[in-house]
Amino acid sequence: MTGPTLVLVAVPMRLGSISGGRFDLAPQAIRDALDRFVAHGPKEPDRLMELGVAIEDPGPMDEVASMTPADAFDRIRRSIAVGTEDMGRVQADRAVVVLGGDNSITRPGVHAMTPDAVFDRVGLLTLDAHHDLRPLEGGLTNGNPIRALLEDGLPGWNVVQVGINPMANSPTLAAAAEQARIEVITATEARERGTARVVADALERLARRVDAIYVDLDIDVLDRAFAPACPGARPGGLTPAEVQAAAELCGRHPKVRAIDVVEVDPERDVGGVTVLAAASFVLAFASGLAARSGG
Repeated sequence: MTGPTLVLVAVPMRLGSISGGRFDLAPQAIRDALDRFVAHGPKEPDRLMELGVAIEDPGPMDEVASMTPADAFDRIRRSIAVGTEDMGRVQADRAVVVLGGDNSITRPGVHAMTPDAVFDRVGLLTLDAHHDLRPLEGGLTNGNPIRALLEDGLPGWNVVQVGINPMANSPTLAAAAEQARIEVITATEARERGTARVVADALERLARRVDAIYVDLDIDVLDRAFAPACPGARPGGLTPAEVQAAAELCGRHPKVRAIDVVEVDPERDVGGVTVLAAASFVLAFASGLAARSGG
């Protein structure tokens, strides 16, 4: 019996950002940061390649760095879709880590979960400080992938948002989330209830009504102190330890087909704090994936 497979898809998208920045530099920076991790303890992995997980890396899609989200949509969707399938059959022990790039890549990522754009059986879990429900009139950006997905047909009740920071969202956007019947759990609520428990429960609720789950991990869900490279991070966010635990739980869940790691601008980082955190989340997800097959 073969072990689980992790597919790394680098998507250096940057033109979807409404704040500017070099998000296209993040995929390579995160890959490089993985080599700075060593063994944590007797029950934890050493490095990504030592998890008993087969690694597939088709190489970065460098061309998307100069493309708009609309123009890059199909290219990104197809690359992620190929990663989640093997011989035309979706496998429970095969998952994709999409290294962004800005948050506009989440829309094609979710589309990759269904070839026919029929979203009734697709779930979306976001770990994000923002609702990402800005209006679409100005085009596709990192501020409106969830709004775009709702317009595409993704049911709002198939979306759970964890880590929302009320200070980072307008009342209008909060009302839009409520109207769409999106389940919203703020960073404060997650801390009070236990972030790991909140994420585990959210995954189980989604799993009862969908066949595949996509996870959007926007690094600005972290408290600003831990994410200087994220323009959208604000005080009051989650800690790296909380997000590591969440990422591992996502890796363990058999219906999670893909996770993106987005919104890191290495040029704004301080001492590699944000890039190292992002790399640790990739490692945590891979550790969870290894556990699907008892690795």
